[in-house]
This record gives sequence, C-alpha cells and structure tokens, in this order.
Amino acid sequence: MQNFSLRHLLLFIISIYVFAACHVEEVAPTRPNILFAIADDASYPHMGAYGTTWTITPAFDTVASRGILFNRAYTTNAKCAPSRATILTGRNSWQLEAACNHMPFFPEKFKTFPEALPSAGYFVGYTAKGWAPGSAEKDGKPRDLIGKAYNDHKTDPPARFMSNNDYAANFAAFLDAKPEDQPFFFWYGSTEPHRAYEFGTGIRNGGKKLSDIPSIPPFWEDNDSVRTDMLDYAFEIEYFDQHLGKMLDILSEKGLLDNTLVVVTADNGMPFPRVKGQVYEMNHHLPLAMMWPDGIQAPGRTVDDFVSFSDFAPTFLELAGIPEGNSGMETISGHSLMPYLVSPPGSAPDPVRDHMIIGKERHDVGRPHDWGYPVRGIVKNGYLYTENFKPDRWPAGNPETGYLNTDGSPTKSVILNMRRSGVDTSLWHLNFGKRPSRELYEIADNPYCIDNLIDDPSMTALISSMRQEMYDQLEKEGDPRIMGNGDIFDEYPASSASANFYERWLNGEKIPAGWVNESDFEPVEQIKN
Repeated sequence: MQNFSLRHLLLFIISIYVFAACHVEEVAPTRPNILFAIADDASYPHMGAYGTTWTITPAFDTVASRGILFNRAYTTNAKCAPSRATILTGRNSWQLEAACNHMPFFPEKFKTFPEALPSAGYFVGYTAKGWAPGSAEKDGKPRDLIGKAYNDHKTDPPARFMSNNDYAANFAAFLDAKPEDQPFFFWYGSTEPHRAYEFGTGIRNGGKKLSDIPSIPPFWEDNDSVRTDMLDYAFEIEYFDQHLGKMLDILSEKGLLDNTLVVVTADNGMPFPRVKGQVYEMNHHLPLAMMWPDGIQAPGRTVDDFVSFSDFAPTFLELAGIPEGNSGMETISGHSLMPYLVSPPGSAPDPVRDHMIIGKERHDVGRPHDWGYPVRGIVKNGYLYTENFKPDRWPAGNPETGYLNTDGSPTKSVILNMRRSGVDTSLWHLNFGKRPSRELYEIADNPYCIDNLIDDPSMTALISSMRQEMYDQLEKEGDPRIMGNGDIFDEYPASSASANFYERWLNGEKIPAGWVNESDFEPVEQIKN
C-alpha cells in the first residue's frame, strides 16, 4: 500500500511539472523582431531625453520613456568603420586586426551577427549606411555584412547634402518582402548628421535661433558661425529622428511594435574639431535607448552602468536563441544586455564592468605612410586616462594635408583662421596641436577634457592604478599595441582611393578629399606647435 501511494504521488508531481512546462511554452513571448537605428556622428547627450533642448527628438524620447535610457554607453573606437565593426562582431576594436582601422579591408575570419541570424530563421536587411567605409569580400566576392540592402525608395530631403534615401519607405519595403512567419532584424543606417551641411538650414528650415544653444564647448570660439554650425548639426539629428518616428508608426500599423526590440544609438561623436576622431569623452560617449513593449520589464528606467558597443552582438544572439558557440563567430568580448531588459521592477542586475577601455589606431589617412595616431584609454570613477603612443605625430592629421582626421566645417575654419590671423592660437592648440604622451581628465566636472591633470602629484596613485588596469585587460585581450607589435596596425593597407594621400599630395597629385575644405591645407613650415 505504501509503494502504491508513493508511485501515485510521483506521477502526480511529474504531471504538474509537465503541465507547467507546457504552459510556460505557450505563454512565453516569441523571439522579438529587432530594429537597430544608428545615427552617423551624434554625441551624447544630444537627444531630448537627456535634457538637451536645442535638438528635438520625439522618437528617441519615446523609445527612452517606453523602454530604457542608458546613460553610459561607449564605443571602443569612435570612427564609423571600427565602431560599426565592434557592433557587428561583439569584439573590441583592437581584437579585429585590420578592422580596427577606418577604411580597412574587413578580415574574412570575422563573421557578423547579421550573418548568423538567418540560421535562426531571421529575415535580415538594412538601408543606407551599413558597415562603412571599407571593403568586405569573401572568396573574392562582395560580402553582405548586414544582409540585403533596401535603398530603392527616394525622397526630397529638407536640406542640401542630406541623403535622398527614403529610410522609412525602404523599411516598409523590407517588411513587405519579409515572409509573414519570420522575425526580422533591420539596420536603419542614417547618414545624418554626417557632414556636409547646408549652412544655416537649422535656422531657415528648422526654426531655430542662435540663442537656443545655452553654451559652446570651450575649445571652440563662441560666435554666430559656430552656433549656426551646431544648429545645422541639430537639424540633421532631427531628420534622423523623424524617419525613426515613421518606422515606429509603420510597426504599430502592422501590429509588430509590441514584439520588436528598438535600439537607437550613434556610431561616434559629432563631426566637429576635437570630437570626431579623437579619444575624448564627447566622441566615445554616445546616446542609447531601447524599447521592447512585450519584453522590457519596468519601462521608463535609466541605467547608469557602463555599456559597450561590444554588448549588442551577444544581446541579439541571445534574443534569437543562438548560442555563441553555434554562431560561427569569433569569441565575443561583450556581454548580453538581456539582464537589463528583463529585470523585474525594483531590481537591477550586477554590473559586468566598472570601467570602459577605449582607443584607436588609424582613422583617416593624411599622415606619412598612412600612419595612424594610436591611443588607448580607460574611463573609470569619473576620470579618463589616455596614452598617446606616437606623440610626435599630429593627432588630427598633418597640417599640410588639411588635418584630414577632422571634417571640414565652419567651426574648423574659424579656429584655423583665428590662428592664421594672429587673433588666437590657444584654440588651435586644443584642436589640432600635438599632445603629450599621457593625459588625465576628471570628466565628471570637466566633460570637455580641457584641464590635463597628468602632472598633478595628488593623482599619481590614481594614474598608476588606472594604467595598470588598462594594460591588464588589453594584455588579456591580446592587443598588439600592448603586446609589442602595435605597428602592425600601420601596415594594414587602406581600402580607399585616397590611400598614400600624404606622399601623393606632396608630389603634386590633386587627390579629392571631399571631407575637408581646400582652405584647411596649410604649409607645415608656418606651424609652430
């Protein structure tokens, strides 16, 4: 009798577990769609949700208010191609061989997460700017790192130099092509607010006023030209946001919004001097918001933990149900952000990092032999420590080739003309002059990274600690720059018609350099650093 009772009790317990398992399977949300929206050259905190009043971004703000707003998202290498390579591979920039550089030949060995997603049934595509600039091939044929491009639909943009790509219409075309039973991943790669800008459109077409901007970064001149330039930048961010809003409306109309993870960010900071292409706070610290009505618990939250661009790939793989080991990708350095998305109200996951390592190698060409300006840095406890490994080189590019690592702009011209006319040289030094081998900034109080504390005796212990932590991590990750083979980054060829720009330019060849102005070039003998 006792055995009979135990047997029935066990069967009863097993039946409960079976019922519970079946029930969980029935109510569990299906794998979400993913819309990844990436602006081209937009700094934190230049979105409305962060409190910036001179950029109006209702779509970004909606994603933040209905989801999660991340306050400390960083890219490891703040230039278009290497930043996007980190997103696609989940690996830190210095782990990507040639793809650590701007305009590289993308190594075949590094599979991207969009290339892995179709194995889990995802329909994948993108519009406008995907991974770029550079060349990606496999077996001698062009390689689609982000799936099929959807670029057929065009529009009349509100300003000259803006893309005529109708981003939202192309997203709708992608959804129309998607089989009904498949989840999707779509990359919305706006080319705004990348330069060039039509000067004054923020005021003429955007209804903005010079007084809208409360203050100007102290490394630029505060005048009408610079303020107008900033308002044009804001107007282009708003155009990116308008198409994002249209995409959210399309998802809602199709009944897809609730089970779509919407991720909105930018690849690197604003295209202005001492920001884009440099290893300072305003270029590596980027906006990030995520929304997923069916999946995010306790929406409306903010997250202050460090988030790396290497975290996107493992997040998307986990959402798709693809174990990293089955993805075919090289080992991922980032960490899935799923714990932040599904944390129940009143709780938060333990941070996976208390610092960020950042850096760069070659960005734009324009130095002798296409050399880069190698830097590594660490952000921790409100400080930024950096090492400039080749301080004899020009950080923004050589003067005689137009400081090619700084986009041509009214703001750049103002600073160059102030030095040439003798009005002021201090701003030129901050933006274009050579730099010491080491820098330390208290970014909590000095986000513009002006006051270098490297020689402050009270900072000696902090500097030593930060430097050791940075070197320890980079050694574990096999960074050639730290392992004694850093010059290999200079040896990778540039995939660009402008390769060997310095030598060709000085030999009299007039090479198009569309991202700088002709007036940016100046004889080096006139420069006293």
